[in-house]
Amino acid sequence: MNRCNWVNLKNKEYVKYHDEEWGVALYDDKKLYELLILESFQAGLSWECILNKREAFKKSYDDFDIDKVINYDENKIEELLLNKDIIRNKLKIKASINNSKIFKNIQKEYSSFSNYIWSFTNNTIIYEYNKTSSELSDKISNDLKRRGMSFVGSTIIYSYLQAIGIINSHDKDCFRFKSK
Repeated sequence: MNRCNWVNLKNKEYVKYHDEEWGVALYDDKKLYELLILESFQAGLSWECILNKREAFKKSYDDFDIDKVINYDENKIEELLLNKDIIRNKLKIKASINNSKIFKNIQKEYSSFSNYIWSFTNNTIIYEYNKTSSELSDKISNDLKRRGMSFVGSTIIYSYLQAIGIINSHDKDCFRFKSK
């Protein structure tokens, strides 16, 4: 079975992620939130690295319970900084808490984060390949930054849009490839 060329076939979790999650249209706010937090930790790292730590992040971040994360204090930040199983970057950890508060505000403004993120394409999936950013990711990145988020540059947002299925970028010889 052919898969996208970036998939490390020796990593079962990575293969499963590619086969079952990546590029699948996602509308559930809890999953959208989880992936946005994980993508923000990816900055400067590989997605495989983050994916390998996903379960540890899930445990450390209270199963991505946004209502708990927005209330993390200095003690929780210190606990996260000491956790060798996740990315221990103080700026990213603090950003994840701040970004969570902004995510929550967007949910209130749009009734859901899903409504917000999908509004940029009028609920349409975009099919494009061999890109790391686009006008769409620039626009969303700029809007999120304007709202106060960080670690949401255009490349990170493009990767996020691919992960949540707004942009479908499966390689043309991949079994998951679709073209409109």
